[in-house]
Order: sequence, then C-alpha cells, then structure tokens
Amino acid sequence: MSAARYVLALDQGTTSSRSLLFDAEGRVVALAQREFAQYFPQPGWVEHDANEIYATQRATMLEVLRKADAGPRDIAAVGITNQRETTILWDRATGEPLANAIVWQDRRTAAACDALRAAGHEPDVSHRTGLLFDPYFSGTKLAWLLDHLPGARARAERGELAFGTIDSWLLYKLSGHRRHVTDATNASRTLFYNLHTGSWDDELLALLDVPRACLPEIVDTCLDNASAISIDLDGVNLPVTGIAGDQQAALFGQGCCLPGLAKNTYGTGCFALTFTGAKPRFSRHRLLTTVASRRAGTSQFALEGGVFMGGATVQWLRDGLGIIQRSDEIEALAASVPDTGDVYLVPAFAGLGAPQWDANARGLLIGLTRGSTRAHVARAAVESIAFQSADLIEAMQQDCPQPLTELRVDGGAARNNLLLQFQADLLGVPVLRPVNTETTAFGAAAFAGLGVGFWQSQEQLASLWRLDQRFEPRLSRDQVATRRARWHQAIERSRGWAG
Repeated sequence: MSAARYVLALDQGTTSSRSLLFDAEGRVVALAQREFAQYFPQPGWVEHDANEIYATQRATMLEVLRKADAGPRDIAAVGITNQRETTILWDRATGEPLANAIVWQDRRTAAACDALRAAGHEPDVSHRTGLLFDPYFSGTKLAWLLDHLPGARARAERGELAFGTIDSWLLYKLSGHRRHVTDATNASRTLFYNLHTGSWDDELLALLDVPRACLPEIVDTCLDNASAISIDLDGVNLPVTGIAGDQQAALFGQGCCLPGLAKNTYGTGCFALTFTGAKPRFSRHRLLTTVASRRAGTSQFALEGGVFMGGATVQWLRDGLGIIQRSDEIEALAASVPDTGDVYLVPAFAGLGAPQWDANARGLLIGLTRGSTRAHVARAAVESIAFQSADLIEAMQQDCPQPLTELRVDGGAARNNLLLQFQADLLGVPVLRPVNTETTAFGAAAFAGLGVGFWQSQEQLASLWRLDQRFEPRLSRDQVATRRARWHQAIERSRGWAG
C-alpha cells in the first residue's frame, strides 16, 4: 500500500463543487464544499460560469487539506467525478471559455433534436451510442455553440478551440493547459462516442457538423501511474488516476460490479443504473446504454435511466415557492400529513427524462382543494421523486434478465427516510442505504486508488460497503397500483404542454 494516507476525490456537481478525503477504510476524513451561481437566461435555459466552477473546485481542494491538517504529499492519488453532459467550449491558448457552460438540464436544443429524430437518424445513432436525441446530451449543445458564437466553427476546425465536459475542463485547467482529455464514461454521453469501437465516430461528428479537432483524447476511467494525468497542488505534482461521470462513479462506489446489481442516486436529478457487464445491452424501453467504466482499454457497460428533477424539486419548493426555508425541512413537513390528499406534483420543469423522454412536458400540480396545505404539496414533491424513479426502474427491469432483489441508494436526498420508505413501497423490494452516502465521490476515489495500489482489488473495495438502514415494502400491491395509476394520469396531463 502507498505510504500516503488519503485519496482525494473532486466531486464537481450541478450546484456545488466539493472535495473529499478518503482513508484506506473508505471513510470520509474531511469534506469541503462551495456552491456556485445558476443562470437561467431564458425559459428552459440553464448555464454555469465555467471559471467559477474551476475556482470553487480548486478552493475546496485547498480547504479540505486544511480541515484534515494534511498536505499534498499525504495524497496517494486524485479521482474526479463530475456532472455529465454539461458543455464548455474554450480557447486552447488562453484557457478562457467562449461562453457560459450549457448545463445538462438545458433544453434549448429541443427543436434540433426533434428535427434529427424526424429525419430518421435516431435508430442508427442509438445503435452506435446507446443514447437518444434529447437536449440532455452534449452533442447538440456543442453544435449550438458552434452555430451561435461568431467564427467558432472555423476556429474549432483549425484546432484553436477545445470542447469538453466538466472533467475535461477541470483537467485542462489543473494540468496547466497541458492535457485535453476525457474518460470513456463521459465520452459515452456526448452523442459522438461509438460504443462498439470505443472511439469518436466520424459519421456522428458529420451528422452534427462538429470538427474532430476540438474533441479531447479519450482515456481510461482507471489509470495507472504510467498513464496518470499530473496536476499541481501547492507546488506538488499529484496523479489523477480516476475519472468518471457522476452516475458511473456512484455505481462503482456502491459495489455494483455484477450483472443485475442496481443503484439509484438521489441528487439534483435521480439516476438509476444497473450493471450489465462486458457487452452493451440495448433497451427496448428508451433507456440508455452507457459505459460503466474502462480499465486497461476494456469497457464495462450499464443501462441507465435519468430523472431530471429529484432534489431540485425540493430546491424549487425552497427557492421558487418559499414553502420551506431549508431543504432539510422537507421530510418533517411532508410527514406531518398522512398522505398527499390526492395532490400530485409532476416536476417536469425541464421536460421528462426516462422512460418518457418528453422535452415538451412541463411541471404540473394537480388535485388541489381548499383543504390542501403546503404540507400536502411537500409530500407530493417527495413522492414525485419516488414515482419518477419507480417508472424508470420498472422499465429497466423489463430490459434485464436478472430480477431486481434490492436497490442501493445514495445522494443527498437519500437521507430522507420518508422518500426511501415510499420508494421501497412502490418497487416492492428492499431499499438499502449505506453508512457512507458519499458513494459518488467514493467511486471516483476508488478508481483512483485502484490505479496506484492504494486499494488492491474490487473485492477489497466492495468489503468497505456498510449498511446503514434497510427499508422494507409496507404498502400492498393493490394500494401501489392505485397510487401509480393516479400518478400516470398526472404525467399524461403534463405532456406536450410546451410548443
């Protein structure tokens, strides 16, 4: 084992940048977090300041070391995990972004996606990439930037500009502009990555009119010392040996490395993944096929479904409606009533993700009466997160031969017992919450630690997983069927609202 005491995980999320130190037992030794601004310049548009993302991430790296009374030399390796699909275009020479980052939640390219689908391109693109035409993915976002920033496409063709998701951006900045890379998990979310060849696809690039010269080099998710990306922290060179999109990192951090094992992350959005093994399994229910990891050039795959509004629904109650002052107040308020009083909230503020994939759906609150209170709305919001997750996990099960026997959960909203109990009720299987709910960051740390021998094997990492609480189903299947039927009525009323 390395003499260094810790692995440093950089967890760059949608609303905050975080750095965490993990020890050899997989425990969080210290955590530093800084939020950053969200920009909504038009309805359906969501942007971030890429420079602020970098500044907050670097600040947390220094802060977490101070909190642990540690220095860079105590770090064996660095792992990076990130909000995926968020798209940045920058000048290679200066390292300056040409515009704000377009966030994964942004819907500005919905019409372009509709046009590509109407032209009949989706079946071939889905076979190559495992994805669907949706504004969620990076490809149409990059095409939009190249179309709308004067001279950008010509500059990109000359190699003057660099495209990247957040992992690429952080590595470019942290490496002193020396490395322009992405790992296979992030690459597989762009609409440019061919799952069968493990490389950028020229036909897909041509379809979206994106120059190959602006794309990053694709590297493994788990790197060894020889292929590590060197970054500077306080004058010390540290090796980045783990890079993974947030949901793939969480899958690994939950120990889901055998076919049939599944996890759901309750963050800003909710993302369920089930590990499918060495061959990509394609969905019949509009779920996504994605790279789970790549090590020594060999890829493992997963099926994925995404809910766009998970914890962000609670943020909307806090910031948009003022129903609560702090996000952690939601459970007590929701639990103060026995049920929703037949109130349903469909939080389709950014359209609907899997399995509906309806970019034109919009948020809907229905069933209100004079007896409805903010507590009923709060409970409907909590239940909406579980309803959406149940829909996509049910679709996932129809695509997989292995039955779901349990669901492992993580993310900030996984601390909400009311939510997890209702999730178990809807699915009819136990929901397991680990002691360490920082599984996304731990997954990044685990990839990095494996690369340098801080941990020796996946089996050793799996042994670090510890159960905090197990939620067993309580509702009858008839009760669940009634509730889900009402939920689907509400879903149908929300669809097709935006033109």
